[in-house]
Amino acid sequence: MSNIPKVLVVDDDPDIVEILRYNLSLAGYDVKSANNGNEAVKKAKLFIPDIILLDIMMPEMDGIEACSRIKEMPFLSNTMVIFLSARNEDFTQIAAFDAGGDDYMSKPVKPKILLKKIASILKRMNSSKIANHIIELGNIIINRNEYKIIKNKKDIILPRKEFELFYLLGSKPGKVFTRDEIMSKVWGSQVIVGDRTIDVHIRKLREKIGDSYFKTIKGVGYKFAQ
Repeated sequence: MSNIPKVLVVDDDPDIVEILRYNLSLAGYDVKSANNGNEAVKKAKLFIPDIILLDIMMPEMDGIEACSRIKEMPFLSNTMVIFLSARNEDFTQIAAFDAGGDDYMSKPVKPKILLKKIASILKRMNSSKIANHIIELGNIIINRNEYKIIKNKKDIILPRKEFELFYLLGSKPGKVFTRDEIMSKVWGSQVIVGDRTIDVHIRKLREKIGDSYFKTIKGVGYKFAQ
């Protein structure tokens, strides 16, 4: 499982796709590509990208329609769409934003500037998620506002204490939380619970979320593993 940002490049010009794929991969992004709008919609459903770089003039389905369809899908609501187009008319840009586009860049695109823009967008997205108490851990989303867990697009209902424990461990993947920390932050300093209570809740989380995500550090506590 990985938190590497995912980018879907959509353009019917193979040279442009190759240039963008090369620069994005070199920068550390997980990159996939599509050659038309219809293929873009299909790949977006499976890939769940963080950002889509979308051309407008393409065969089978243009970028405007593809963006509209993508933005209609609830599980892609957080995906940002950046239009890349040689068409700079006002009405084209307006149509792109009306379709749900988040940004617009004119071709030819300078890779360095594009990478800076993507980094800036991802930084804002991450800040927004933290502010809204939303944690994304690969294919898992923890939404504290709604007390909801989504794994592979499916809702998982957890009792309150199991949710709070999962949220605590998921808030800092890789960090070892001691038993004392867990007791204090999940159950509160005024509530007396034994080590067995924590172990039982971890066991239930392993059953519902997956055994490999929760690591026991003997004599210390637990951590969320990626």
